[in-house]
Amino acid sequence: MIDVLALSPLPATLTPALERAFAVHVGEDHAPLDRVRALVGGGAMRVDAALLDRLPALEIVAVHGVGHDGIDRAALAARGIALAITADVLTDDVADLAIGLWLAVERNIVGNDRAVRERGWSVPLARRASGRRIGIYGLGAIGRAIAVRAAPFAGELLYTARSAKAVPWRFVADLPTLAAESDVLFLAAASGADNAGAVDAGVLAALGPAGVLVNVARGGLVDEAALVAALEAGTIAGAGLDVFADEPAVPATLLRANVVLSPHQGSATVAARAAMAAAVVANLRAHVAGGSPPGLVAPD
Repeated sequence: MIDVLALSPLPATLTPALERAFAVHVGEDHAPLDRVRALVGGGAMRVDAALLDRLPALEIVAVHGVGHDGIDRAALAARGIALAITADVLTDDVADLAIGLWLAVERNIVGNDRAVRERGWSVPLARRASGRRIGIYGLGAIGRAIAVRAAPFAGELLYTARSAKAVPWRFVADLPTLAAESDVLFLAAASGADNAGAVDAGVLAALGPAGVLVNVARGGLVDEAALVAALEAGTIAGAGLDVFADEPAVPATLLRANVVLSPHQGSATVAARAAMAAAVVANLRAHVAGGSPPGLVAPD
């Protein structure tokens, strides 16, 4: 039974299956670091060269999620350490939440609910969702799933990605242009040093005073101070946010703005979390057996 290290407590959906197959250690303090062959953690896990130096036997990093922007992939590659994610099993749930956040902002669902609970009835007029120009930043699996769901609503559907794809939607070469030509901007791109804070004051100004931002990707994609300023000034109309720059810290100003907030719940369904747990175990089992993990991430 190989030794597996979790840097923080694991979800209840994952722990039993993992413990049945492996010797699981939570935290470095009492783990046999010289014997650990696998590292397991969530999408916010940080793995750098210093950590790898403490784990000389490490062979694989298995992410319980799809995000891996906190992992030094170059350091992994230099050591020949595999990286695996729970690919494809949470796509639908994240895309569903993205659409839910958007509609909640456009139709003021949260505010309307609050009004009725407080025995009110008169509420401000909301905006029509149908017919809006919808832009999607990042057209990987989640971006495509959002596009499929949003297309029936859209007057036009546009996207920005590293290159044009064989899809029926219009490709736009850069994020500022996408924002300028969209009424609703969904963020579904991977996060990295090359696009940190990409949604800045200029992009938000381009989105405009009737525009809505929806982020189910990574908080680091957005200049959060610029977003707060844009919401306070009416530069954009509102936002639906499942992710934040410094989770779980959420700026108090966002709590008062026209924003629908969610505590990073994109994959938080019973079905998705069960599938994610199974995928983590499958990735580890395949690696230990000498095969290729189903969720293997190819080196850059």
